[in-house]
Amino acid sequence: MPVTVPTRHRSPPPRFGVYNDVQLRSVFTTVTLTAALLGAAVTASPASAAENPYERGPAPTNSSIEASRGSFATSSTSVSSLSVSGFGGGTIYYPTSTASGTFGAIAVSPGYTGTQSSISWLGPRIASQGFVVFTIDTITTLDQPDSRAAQLLAALDYLTQRSTVRTRIDATRLGVMGHSMGGGGTLRAAAQRPSLQAAIPLTGWHTDKTWNDVRVPTLVVGADGDTIAPVATHSSPFYNTLPSTLDKAYLELRGATHFTPNSSNTTIAKYSISWLKRFIDNDTRYEQFLCPAPSPSLTIAEYRDTCPHSS
Repeated sequence: MPVTVPTRHRSPPPRFGVYNDVQLRSVFTTVTLTAALLGAAVTASPASAAENPYERGPAPTNSSIEASRGSFATSSTSVSSLSVSGFGGGTIYYPTSTASGTFGAIAVSPGYTGTQSSISWLGPRIASQGFVVFTIDTITTLDQPDSRAAQLLAALDYLTQRSTVRTRIDATRLGVMGHSMGGGGTLRAAAQRPSLQAAIPLTGWHTDKTWNDVRVPTLVVGADGDTIAPVATHSSPFYNTLPSTLDKAYLELRGATHFTPNSSNTTIAKYSISWLKRFIDNDTRYEQFLCPAPSPSLTIAEYRDTCPHSS
């Protein structure tokens, strides 16, 4: 019986002009898509890194913002009252290195009868976190809040336009702070210049109790033992009358007086730095210290906030 041997069929060799063209087009398409995806990934990485170009300094911790000095070495320069107009001179504190780029800037006013020495501790403490800080003297120590508001704004204009450190400053990222009548001036300055990025009145005093025209993110700091500007008639109504749509917070210090902001205070520094970083630098790494609102503690009698922050 004859034996049939199965025949193994082989496909004909591909025609180079047809099969390989299709194959090449497929390979080319795959390579193109892969390159596009890789390109998008490469492009996305720098974009993510540069999502906030205003971040300055390492990622914050409780320890870093409670420390007496931040990560930036600082220098200072005095500004004579004879060389300026609109305010009484002062001292500028600034990061020594320019490697990080430009910085946001803050002008700080003393209170009634006070001089810049009463708020000088804030200068190097905040500057070392990556800001230019101008602690000012007022034209006279008896100047009222609205005069101090005009002087704070004049000081910012000097900082950004004429000062020796003007090239270190981003003139679009500015804020104001002040103690007592300087705090009242801070609120008025914020109302008058809505382009400001942050305002912090410290145990502020003002005869005006209604601030619904403020559009600047504002941290109001009061003291439970303040008998000169009691929170019930000053800081609390200041906060309550700020627009409900505004990013705002109310920090009432426990066991504190009207003059607590005149000396180094970790609680004031911690929340002031966090507020300035969050709103002048748009640095959401500091949101963790502001939202959710801190609980009452040995140093905090009350804290209110409009968390989550919108800007």
